[in-house]
Amino acid sequence: MSSRKKLLLKIIILGDSGVGKTCLMNQYVNRKFSTQYKATIGADFLTKEVCIDDRNVTMQIWDTAGLERFQSLGVAFYRGADCCALVFDVTSAKSFDNLDSWREEFLIQASPRDPNRFPFVVLGNKFDYPQDQHEVTAKRAEAWCANKFNIPYFPTSARENLNVEQAFLTVSRKALEQDPVADPYSDFSTNIRLEDNPPSGGDSCAC
Repeated sequence: MSSRKKLLLKIIILGDSGVGKTCLMNQYVNRKFSTQYKATIGADFLTKEVCIDDRNVTMQIWDTAGLERFQSLGVAFYRGADCCALVFDVTSAKSFDNLDSWREEFLIQASPRDPNRFPFVVLGNKFDYPQDQHEVTAKRAEAWCANKFNIPYFPTSARENLNVEQAFLTVSRKALEQDPVADPYSDFSTNIRLEDNPPSGGDSCAC
């Protein structure tokens, strides 16, 4: 008999400021895209109810600040994460080069039992931009992912809703394969919020 117990997955989105983290979250959860810019303060989250492989799942998706002055808060937000989406801007080689530090800092702060098997996914956002503006090729991104224990890679566009759902579902499935699965009784009130208003374009949404 298929299990119908509801599970909670905590998903962290990491990457430099301006790569489109908030846009990706809003596109996936609300099917909305905005060009409004507002830097995320600390972190915020949205939730989405989905059915994955006949399992009822509540995704708690955390949109974190990409600014250096907030990175010291990471331990509070990374704790208890089930999976992580690393985001870079395909038109910014620097944002891609910084993926190493984002991944390493997350693993230090979150302290998963098996860092090599922890579920990551990489999103190369703003793929809808003209090819002559792309500074990071798919081949380069895929090579990096292969070198990090075969992390799945998706070229994405928050504006065009390209591969956004596929990326979140892929990393969620990888998380559900872990043992134990996410705690269905986690209290949402234990999560820390640094602003009272819901997120509205926390990264540059020209993506």
